[in-house]
Amino acid sequence: MSKRTAANAKLVDPTKKLPLAEAAALVKKAAPAKFDETVEIHVQLGVDPKKSDQNVRGIVVLPHGTGKTKKIIVVAKGEKVKEALAAGADEAGDADIIEKIGKGWLGFDVLVATPDAMKDLTKLAKTLGPRGLMPNPKAGTVTFDIARTVKELKAGRVEFKMDQYAVMHSVVGKVSFPDKNLVENAQTFLDALMAAKPASAKGVYMKSVTLSSTMGPGVPVDAEFGSSK
Repeated sequence: MSKRTAANAKLVDPTKKLPLAEAAALVKKAAPAKFDETVEIHVQLGVDPKKSDQNVRGIVVLPHGTGKTKKIIVVAKGEKVKEALAAGADEAGDADIIEKIGKGWLGFDVLVATPDAMKDLTKLAKTLGPRGLMPNPKAGTVTFDIARTVKELKAGRVEFKMDQYAVMHSVVGKVSFPDKNLVENAQTFLDALMAAKPASAKGVYMKSVTLSSTMGPGVPVDAEFGSSK
């Protein structure tokens, strides 16, 4: 740990939970790196990840984006290709895109496909699946509503899905964001997470909420302030 990182870590009391606005300001202050660090939110959920009816996942559009421009590729047929390009997709096509990926090209962040194109994409599952790039209806990346999907992805739509320990992780912006934007992004995420609460979940749903930057210490958030629900 560098002297700067160690010094910044001392700014945070890991036993003290802060209101969301104060936590966001402290995350920015305690970020030690000279580059524009990503700000993430981590939520420990009070659900059983082994129970299928308590699986938590969803999609949310952050009002101020993530601070990163995603490269969006669309595989579609007919007029949907033109629709994708008009909406801002970086590339769109059909067999030509599939052939390009088959030859090893993976120069994109998100792959969106129309349902009628999925049959041809399945042969690339072993290539795309392990990298998290295979279009999935649950992630909203298999759809005929191409224009809206591409625009939302460009604007800052993120998918959230808890890990095997029932912890949810998501990007909510950059250290360079104004405090207000970080808070609104984080609040929007927490509200979406609350809306996705399984009916079968009992007890405390959000057991802990933490904000952190890429290289900075985690700042505990008071869950009472972390959700408007």
